[in-house]
Amino acid sequence: MFWNRFDIVEAHYLFCRDYHVGMCDLYTRLCHIREYFRPAPSLEYDTLSENGQVIYDGLVLDLNLGNFHTF
Repeated sequence: MFWNRFDIVEAHYLFCRDYHVGMCDLYTRLCHIREYFRPAPSLEYDTLSENGQVIYDGLVLDLNLGNFHTF
């Protein structure tokens, strides 16, 4: 698959929005992404491109397996 920056940022934004719990590392990442990315109000999993959905699913899988690393 071809990965472009927009797919990556959309997937990471949506993942952080969906899975952050209070003031945690994912919330910090979400705030950082919002400094340079303004998502459409309609952004949901179903509106991601196929590539974006694959990226999102990979992030969820990593989180569930305990392999998710924050920066």
